[in-house]
Amino acid sequence: MRYIEWLFLLVVGACGTGLANYIGYEVGFMDSLPGLVVLVVISMLAVACTKLIPLKLPIVAYCAIIGLIAACPVSPIRDFVISAASKINFTAPFTMVGAYAGLAIGDQLKTFIKQGPKILLVGLLVMTGTFLGSCMWDSLILKLTGAI
Repeated sequence: MRYIEWLFLLVVGACGTGLANYIGYEVGFMDSLPGLVVLVVISMLAVACTKLIPLKLPIVAYCAIIGLIAACPVSPIRDFVISAASKINFTAPFTMVGAYAGLAIGDQLKTFIKQGPKILLVGLLVMTGTFLGSCMWDSLILKLTGAI
């Protein structure tokens, strides 16, 4: 994909996230805008890293690394990045991710149906395991810190 296509898709995703943030969490779009711009810039830098750096990491890894560097205590832009990103409720992008996943599955519905009940069983086991693992981990941490 070309950089312009990536930028277009990221801006569309950011607009959708801003809208979800406004509708679901009542944060004004203009209040979310600096955080959305920060996220788009970090994402575009990650896309550029996948093209320029010979180390073959996924884009999401580069996003995490760049985001950590931008928000680390020695970063000169730390305060701006943290304050801008704090205005975005990060469950808002899940709306867009769910929509994209639905479109992707809709395009390959016959392949999805061929998987039969085993894909539902695997999905159920993965979600249950993730939920129970999170509950056990959270309980352990809360007990160790004396919160419960």
